[in-house]
Amino acid sequence: MHDAIVVGSGHNSLVCACYLAKSGLDVTVLEADTVLGGAVSTVERFPGHQVDRGSSAHLMIRHLGITEELDLQAHGLRYLDCDPWAFAAAPPGSSSQGIVFERDLDATCSSIEGACGSADADAYQRFVITWGARSARVLDAFARPPTPRHLLRAFWGMDTHGSPARLSREFLSSGDALLDEYFDDERLRAALAWFGAQSGPSTAEVGTAPMVGFAAAMHTVPPGRPVGGSGALTVALASRLRSDGGSVQLGDAVTSLRREAATWRVRTASGRELRTKTVIAGCHVLTTLNLLSAGGDNTAALQRWRRGVRVGPGIGMAVRLATSALPSYPSAPPGAQVHNGLQLLVSDRRQLHAAHGAALAGELPPRPAVLAMSFSALDRTIVPAHEQQITLWAQWHPYLLNGGRSWDDVGASEADRIVAELETLAPGFAATVLHRHVQTPLDLERELGLLGGNVMHVDMSLDQMMMWRPAPELAGYRVPGATGLYLTGASTHPGGGVSGASGRNTAAIVLGDARGGLLRRAIPHRALTRRRR
Repeated sequence: MHDAIVVGSGHNSLVCACYLAKSGLDVTVLEADTVLGGAVSTVERFPGHQVDRGSSAHLMIRHLGITEELDLQAHGLRYLDCDPWAFAAAPPGSSSQGIVFERDLDATCSSIEGACGSADADAYQRFVITWGARSARVLDAFARPPTPRHLLRAFWGMDTHGSPARLSREFLSSGDALLDEYFDDERLRAALAWFGAQSGPSTAEVGTAPMVGFAAAMHTVPPGRPVGGSGALTVALASRLRSDGGSVQLGDAVTSLRREAATWRVRTASGRELRTKTVIAGCHVLTTLNLLSAGGDNTAALQRWRRGVRVGPGIGMAVRLATSALPSYPSAPPGAQVHNGLQLLVSDRRQLHAAHGAALAGELPPRPAVLAMSFSALDRTIVPAHEQQITLWAQWHPYLLNGGRSWDDVGASEADRIVAELETLAPGFAATVLHRHVQTPLDLERELGLLGGNVMHVDMSLDQMMMWRPAPELAGYRVPGATGLYLTGASTHPGGGVSGASGRNTAAIVLGDARGGLLRRAIPHRALTRRRR
């Protein structure tokens, strides 16, 4: 009999398992895949290349103190700063330089002034001062369960600049409205919109202003790149878990969950039956509901949740490349380390809106919106000598294609278009490609269990965030009517991305329930008051 079984080995599952094991519980993690880590994992795709299967840049987890609380450095985790954290290339034929976003705010404003003018540089400074403070509050909200009390605590006392109504309106406005209010140059607007759009929704949607505003937090702690690849995080978490007596079992999928008396019966594909007091499901919420159905639970509530959770049309696709050289951008300022972070290859928001609209109609984007990452420029351990590694992420690409077309038929040609998009901004790049691995939305579902190809599990739209994620009844990380069953992972608050917050929040709920509801004492959230670097 286990104290807790965790379904799935994604980073939130492992974070949750680590906190539970640290508190003395007997914890086992069951993973269907033979690779640890879910979407935070790294494998050898090409000879000598350690290639991420999902996420690459870690934007949030370094703000929350989780790696320090679990002492993951002692288990081999080491982060490199992505600084500059972004580069926005100038469009083809432009005589101006691209915009370099460095951790240093003054350096960034200097780059913006050279590319866009002094008015936008001054506006960017105001933007970072205002939204840096607001993003810190959002992160504090992420670091606790989304109860009204916790949300009020996170945002209480925020500077309203004399108008609470205006503040609330700005939080609920679209990212585009926020950008139009601050900036004049469309290139700068597009770069920040493309950064904010990585969460999934179009920045034309209500409630996306904080996603755009989160760029300001990159001047506090920039995105991090684990040495050895994104999967180094989950490898360190698994090591920490084992050091506290927990275990991870790969290659044996959970096939059903059934509540019997005061325990759970967990069946696996190999025919095993395990008993546990508590189950934490870190897989997709719809997968969890299916596991309950397979165990005999077919209540009306289960059917209602299944129909109410909106996965969306799909977010995008990735092209992983081994190359002989890094992209050479003519618009890169001399000496700038533009390959260290995110390369935002969109200079007009109309390109983003056209891609999003096409996806809603089941069509391919008229012109792919591409984000490039070349972390071999930072970490040479992931590539052989004299080679580089590039990841191209393109948004939006629908999971279901109009006209009955299959991604198996169009994936390769769409990857050609994505590479060609980078070629327009870095001439000669296509000739450097040595190997290629394509991950269409269908491939993301097949390999990583990301239903509908959505890397955020369910849409990160306003009505599926905070106390509504993934549904109001499920937002507390518990499943009503299923005592001892908890949810974690990207399906739950605060959503997708590498934060670990859901895992820690779920662990706090589990431990609080075990201790008679003493949630505040379950996990001391040292991170909420930690020094902002």
